[in-house]
Amino acid sequence: MSCCHPQEPPRGPAPPPPPAGGGRHDAEQVVVPAQTFAMGDAHGDGARPDGEGPVHDVRLEAFAIDATAVTVRDFARFVAETGYRTEAETFGYSAVFHLFLAAEDGDVLGRSPQTPWWLGVRGADWAHPSGPLSTVDGAEDHPVVHVSWNDAAAYCAWAGRRLPTEAEWECAARGGLPGARYPWGDDLPDGEWPCNIWQGEFPARNTAADGFAATAPVRSYRPNAYGLWQSVGNVWEWCADWFDPGYYARSPLDDPRGPAEGHARVLRGGSYLCHDSYCNRYRNSARSSNTPDSSMGNAGFRTVGAITVFHEDSRVNSRA
Repeated sequence: MSCCHPQEPPRGPAPPPPPAGGGRHDAEQVVVPAQTFAMGDAHGDGARPDGEGPVHDVRLEAFAIDATAVTVRDFARFVAETGYRTEAETFGYSAVFHLFLAAEDGDVLGRSPQTPWWLGVRGADWAHPSGPLSTVDGAEDHPVVHVSWNDAAAYCAWAGRRLPTEAEWECAARGGLPGARYPWGDDLPDGEWPCNIWQGEFPARNTAADGFAATAPVRSYRPNAYGLWQSVGNVWEWCADWFDPGYYARSPLDDPRGPAEGHARVLRGGSYLCHDSYCNRYRNSARSSNTPDSSMGNAGFRTVGAITVFHEDSRVNSRA
């Protein structure tokens, strides 16, 4: 279990998907070249229940992945064109971190038993990320949050995209740096914050020394060598795979896609709530999970698709 997102029991059946295809997904694409890479925790940083080991070779074909997480603007277009309602909207609530609450007392439905800094808030959703008294006005270039795995899959179906496999996600996040702890290397640089994580005393005080207390615009900080922005920190990102802490011991070499079934889906990358004192999961190899219908204020997604146009700088700008 991760301290920086709430673990939830299943809330109900998945919503019906919108019509497949036909959507416009305008996110910049970057190409991750075909390669064999070492997947897993090479530093011993991970908690055993997360299953970050053993380190094992994975061979992938080249693929195209969003340079950034899907933004509020992207998701708003999807909703406007399809009328889709997220699971936070259909269930009537979602998880909000206590310091960001923007709701009347009567809209606070309870606290997560194991992570009491998370509140179940009626009316919290992708358009009201802190509760019904909040909006996303002015945050259109921030990552969309309060989307479940099912919501992310629905967006992908509309856009003709898919969620990355866990192996694709880690390969892209590494940016070609073998075994590195972070997308930029093994250490946090002195005097500079390279990602959006917590500074201060969790969960009571965030100094926001990195410039942001909650989500940051998706093109904040610097991209990795492949051109991915904020693959660690900012928001957790859903992956396609079911989660199994023992999967790496039996993972195939070629294009692993996770277990055939499970109860929770993989989340990667950590979020703005991660801090070494309690949750150091803002690392390339770090793993977490939650039920496919769970939504929270620090989880979003990015998508992958086929490579259609190559450029010398290994980036592609096209509908995939």
